[in-house]
Amino acid sequence: QVRLVESGGGSVQAGGSLRLACEISGNLYSSDCMGWFRQVPGKEREGVAVIDGANIARFIDSVKGRFTVSKDTAKNTLYLQMIGLKPEDTAMYYCAARLFVYCDGAYWRPTDYAVWGQGTQVTVSS
Repeated sequence: QVRLVESGGGSVQAGGSLRLACEISGNLYSSDCMGWFRQVPGKEREGVAVIDGANIARFIDSVKGRFTVSKDTAKNTLYLQMIGLKPEDTAMYYCAARLFVYCDGAYWRPTDYAVWGQGTQVTVSS
């Protein structure tokens, strides 16, 4: 029943900014884990930011200080705000949700998540 739809990707120059949106439908609880992942062709999917049941966000070292997450409760949308984008940030970005159990920590493995969006492409040129 839970569905996720990403949007907001695009092409920017290095140093630019983008805000990705994950529109959530269905019965997703605030205690469920959510995450932002990215994937480059030929490489494994990588966790970018994970949000636990206490709404605490954690980020991989490579994006700390540049990426933040926020939520618009009225629109039921989770955002990933990205500034100071680098070419190495180029990837397909996915929103994901883990269901059924309370999210008591940071879950970084893609296999921990049950529901995924279709992805939105971010391309950063140098």
